[in-house]
This record gives sequence, structure tokens and C-alpha cells, in this order.
Amino acid sequence: MTTVAAAIAALDAAYPPALAESWDAVGLVCGDPADELTKVLICVDPVESTVDEAIVAGAQLIVAHHPLLLRGVHGVGTDTPKGSLVHRMVRAGVALFCAHTNADAADPGVSDALAEAIGVKVTGPLNPNPDGTTGIGRVGTLDRPEPFAVFVERVARALPATAGGVRAAGDPNRRVETVAVSGGAGDSYLAAATAAGVDAYVTADLRHHPASEHLAAGGPALVDLAHWASEWPWCEQAAGVLRAALGANVDVTVSVLRTDPWTAQAAGAPTRTGRFTG
Repeated sequence: MTTVAAAIAALDAAYPPALAESWDAVGLVCGDPADELTKVLICVDPVESTVDEAIVAGAQLIVAHHPLLLRGVHGVGTDTPKGSLVHRMVRAGVALFCAHTNADAADPGVSDALAEAIGVKVTGPLNPNPDGTTGIGRVGTLDRPEPFAVFVERVARALPATAGGVRAAGDPNRRVETVAVSGGAGDSYLAAATAAGVDAYVTADLRHHPASEHLAAGGPALVDLAHWASEWPWCEQAAGVLRAALGANVDVTVSVLRTDPWTAQAAGAPTRTGRFTG
């Protein structure tokens, strides 16, 4: 009999908890490690829709990238959204395991999956740990150089569509050959991307002022993704870890539900109209 504990052991080996940031909350959130395991659902966000999906599918384990209970809590009553989810999972016999910043820093990890998805061959971490192989973000190269506008289209085609789409900042004709990527919110690594000397930096959740100041200082061109889309490729990586460790006795499924919180984007006015120019 394969158990939840066997899945946890495989995930901890691939994404060592020691790599997690000190503020993070990773590992088993709820569930019994001794429970039999026949089906796993992997997702970015442990939210109502993915919990529903797991319960309907008969999964005994959800593996999520984002923690459900990141900040300290004093209770998980059903009168709160997260408490309600905990109770639903416990009642349905569904365990929840989260691999967050440990999966970000692992080798391979979240940014390796993003790099692979967009055709970047990884050469090393963007912000390395002392061991030189693990750490946040990745740096790599394209098979051949291409204009920034073409590269942006490459990224958009490679990742799941979201309401916010893919935004770009930089000269459309800029030659792109070296690339830095960081799955999730990555504007704290803008300086690292500049120091790496890359032509373009792909990440999520870029803010107005840091992006503007980065470009004004001559930093690499920027590609801004939806947070969820930038991390979704990791799900298949984690699925591969479990399939290799657990074999055919456990069905491992990647959720294709879009859990990005943004659901629509108004068309708005054209970029150039009236007194507004860019």
C-alpha cells in the first residue's frame, strides 16, 4: 500500500524544507501521513475550486505551491474561508501538502520549469545560495537570438492565458539571447537581473516604480506575467517527481483550473489617443 507519507518523502527530497525562507510555511498542512494514497492533485493555489476538484476526483492528497496558512492563525473555524477549506479537506479525507519557497529555490525548481516552458536553457541560479546551484530564479540562454518583440510572443504562447495577459517593457527590436526568469513576484530581483547582464528578465507582479526605475537605469527588458501563470509549469515538474517515486499505483493529475484571481480586463482606450502618448 502506498501512503501519503511516501509522497511527502519524495517531495521533501526534491524540494528540501531547509531551502524554505524563514517566514514561509511549507509541508503537511492537514491530513494523516499513514492514509492510503491512490490519487494526487497538483495545483498552484489551494482554493475552493481546486479543493472541489480534488474531492470530486477522489484524491487523497493535494500538492500545492502556495501555502494555505502562511501567517499564524489561532483557529480554523468554518466561519473563515481558509478554516472552511481545512474542514472540508479533513472531512473528505484529503491531505494538503505545500512546497513554496523551498520549491522556488530547489534545483530543479519553479524557475527551472518556467525557463523550460519558454525555451530558456538554464546555466545557473539568478540569486544563488552558497552552494551555487540552488537559489531563487534562473539565468539561461535561448537557442538563438531574437528581437524582444518576438521573445515576448514566445513567452505568451508558452504559458496559460490569463485575463491580465503578458506585459512587456523595453525596445521591441532589442536583441535577446540571455534571459533571467523568476517564477512568482520577482521585482526584488531586478538588481540581480541587471548584475547578471541578461537581455531580458521574465517574472510576475512587477510594480510601476521599480520597473520604471530599473529601465531608466539601463536594466534588461522586462516581461511581466500573471503570478499564477508563471508558477503553473512547476505543477508538471512536481507531478514527475511523484510519478517517478510512486509508480503506476498512484494517479497523479495536474489541475488545469485557472486560479489567477483576475477574471477580466477592460479594453480601455488605445495606447495613443488624444493627449495621451507613450
